[in-house]
This record gives sequence, C-alpha cells and structure tokens, in this order.
Amino acid sequence: MRILPRAQREAMFEIYSFCRAVDDIADDPGPREPRLDALEQWRSDIAAVYAGSAPPHLAGLAQAVRSFALDRGDFLAVIAGMEMDVIADIRAPDHVTLDLYCDRVACAVGRLSVHVFGMERDAGLALAHHLGRALQLTNILRDLDEDASLGRLYLPREELQAAGITSTEPAAVIAHPAIGKPCATLVALAQAEFEKARAVMAESPRRVVRAPRIMGEAYRLILDELIARGFAPPRQPVHLPRGKFLLIVLRNLF
Repeated sequence: MRILPRAQREAMFEIYSFCRAVDDIADDPGPREPRLDALEQWRSDIAAVYAGSAPPHLAGLAQAVRSFALDRGDFLAVIAGMEMDVIADIRAPDHVTLDLYCDRVACAVGRLSVHVFGMERDAGLALAHHLGRALQLTNILRDLDEDASLGRLYLPREELQAAGITSTEPAAVIAHPAIGKPCATLVALAQAEFEKARAVMAESPRRVVRAPRIMGEAYRLILDELIARGFAPPRQPVHLPRGKFLLIVLRNLF
C-alpha cells in the first residue's frame, strides 16, 4: 500500500486498521459473549461514522469514507464475516457457507479497496469478487494448521466426504492421509479465481491496479509454493521470500 498516493495510502491504512481490529476480536481465544459485544460495538461505531458523529479514534476512517464514498454495507459485511467465526468455530462448511464467508471477510474488503484505487464500478466489483476469493482460498490452504489449533476447519464438507474423510474434527482432518484431495479442489478454485482477476486487471488502467496486481502476484506465488510443498503432514510453513516480493513490487512500479 505504500506505493499509493498519500490520500489513497492513508485510506487503505484506515481500512486495514478496521479489518485488523475486528479480525483480532474474532481470533481472541476468550469467551464468545464479550467478543460478540465487541463486534456489536463496531457496528455502532460504523453507524456513527456514517451519521457524521465518528468517535475520535475513527476520525481517519471517517475521512476515508467521505473521500472515497465507501459503502457502509461492506464494513458491516466484514463484521458479519468475523461474527461467523465467533458464534461457533467453523468446521467443514458446505460450499455455499464457505462462499458467503469468503465474500464477507475478503471480497467486502476488496469492494472497499477498489473505491480507493479509483477503479471503474463494474470492473472494480468483478476484481473484488475474484481476487478476494483467490486470496481467501489461498489463506485457508496456507493456514490449515494454525486454523486447526483454533478449532477451525474451512475445507468444504462436500470435498471431505468425496475424499472419504468423515470427521469434521480439525486435528483429525488435517492429519488424514487423504487431506491432499480436498486441498486440491480448493487449489483449482483459487487458480481459476486468480486467472479471472488477472483478466479484469489486464483490461484496467495499469496505474489503478498496481496495488492489487502486486497482492495478486504475491499470493499466487504463495499458492505455487503450497502446491510444490504439498498438503500431507507434516507441513512446513510457507512464506514468500522477501527478494521475490521486492521483484514483484519493482516490476509493477516500473
């Protein structure tokens, strides 16, 4: 985001700060009720932002909302996505539920972001849809072990059953010898979404899609690293080497 002009950069940092705050609430290991209350407080705070009475700590977010006409519904969608993780630990959702989760926690962030980037409406919505899903599916594949440690499992129920995995207990599923089969399905879905996002960006002015191009290329490399590593346990963590990331940034800047 640091490559963006100042006003856009500051707006994106405000959006990121909001997402970081509600995500931390969702991932807090404490009791569920206080976390639900905290998310409800965020709904009230967002309402205050749009009513023109933002609390002092959200003055920067209120400025971003005014400057880039950000949609209140997208902020609420992100909160609702985090709430899905708080109400109950997600374990082997069906495809419909997984798609809703991806839309709320990733694509809604994309819809906020494309307003800041200055994309044309239809292209922006398409990019948020496809790139958001690609990034979130990659996150799910990368974070299998971390999510299981929190009691969560985002691999689709239908794909587990097709692979002969009957358990929905996260630790049991990620240790199953057939774990590669449902992961392969998510890999294919992510690859298709990356390609659709790439096609949208190829038809958009390069200056307005620099940031999402960098993000998309970086995450695509992470997905490639995951494919090369495989999904059978034990799984070594996958990280994007800093040198490769810098090359992506430089290629898109110049």
